[in-house]
Amino acid sequence: MWFDNWWGIARIVVAGVAAYAFLVVLLRTSGKRTLSKLNAFDLVVTVAMGSTLASVVLSKQTPVAEGLAAFIVLVACQYAVAKLSVRQRGFARLVRAEPRLVLHHGRLLDDALDAERLTRADVLAVLRQQGIASIEGVGAVVLETDGSLSVLRELPRGDASTLDDVRR
Repeated sequence: MWFDNWWGIARIVVAGVAAYAFLVVLLRTSGKRTLSKLNAFDLVVTVAMGSTLASVVLSKQTPVAEGLAAFIVLVACQYAVAKLSVRQRGFARLVRAEPRLVLHHGRLLDDALDAERLTRADVLAVLRQQGIASIEGVGAVVLETDGSLSVLRELPRGDASTLDDVRR
């Protein structure tokens, strides 16, 4: 239970170092977007990579070469989805969430809060973290595609170009 043999430990060390080094090189060559958390798909790829690394290091049934191939498949899929999202607006809508306005000119948008399963307390907590004492002075709060909340302290009554892609 605590110790089987030195061969198992040696395998973990060798497989762990090899898989880790390969993953670092692969991530550096694939670009910053591979580990971003811009949308749910990016998060899934990041979690899958961690799970694959754990399998390669800890499972005797998973050969290191198969784990490295899995890394390549995950990065290639993420790259393809990102590329298609940039080139085809319809595909982007399929794999990416839209940012959503949840507060506008000091007024919470209850329908948006309900649809996004956010509470008034969630929004107020973010405002407090930003050092904002009064909701009335806030221009907008946007639920971003990665699940974070962005606060715009001031919002012009006319054009607010940073809200162009935000669902109202």
